[in-house]
Amino acid sequence: DEMMVVTITHDGYVKRLPVDTYKVQGRGGKGLSASNLKEADFIQYLFVASAHSYILLFTDHGMCHWLKVYEIPEASRTARGKAIVNLVKFSEGEKIKAFVTLKNFHPKQTIVMCTRNGLIKKTSLVAYSRPRTNGIRAIKLVDGDELIDARISDIGDDILLATRNGYCNRFSERDIRAMGRVTKGVRGIRLREEDYVISMTLVSA
Repeated sequence: DEMMVVTITHDGYVKRLPVDTYKVQGRGGKGLSASNLKEADFIQYLFVASAHSYILLFTDHGMCHWLKVYEIPEASRTARGKAIVNLVKFSEGEKIKAFVTLKNFHPKQTIVMCTRNGLIKKTSLVAYSRPRTNGIRAIKLVDGDELIDARISDIGDDILLATRNGYCNRFSERDIRAMGRVTKGVRGIRLREEDYVISMTLVSA
């Protein structure tokens, strides 16, 4: 059960390699090449997780897909990795928007999600503990909306939503009632004309 560095690129290539692949360097060090990518591709997500951790992948279509870290092929430091569509059954045009890593589905924790149109939703983490081959519905979206982010929340966390035009709303997760998995959620921020949500973050109280 090693600690692994996992990278996911913008074009959907994923790989893992042991943490000790990267050595500590001095202040003047130039670093190491982390991947040999195509010209237009770049590393979008990089994180450290146990080989036995679960990764829940949330997509713009509002779906949740499962992956175990050890199911990701181990590759060399400069390798591009494997196309994630060969590991997870995405529908056509589906793109990863967020992910969470965890070892256990704690009953007191929740998943908080937000959409481009400013909806916010809180659902028990346990509701996502039974995977299906084609994924499960994480949030019900209306036409023209898409999932922006998903985070694990603890009781008392504050939620911040930020919009493209520079507005922000902060409120407690206690203000949102927990809902079932296939629901739309409630309004998290009232948007001005032609504005939309671009980011969400959680702050521990």
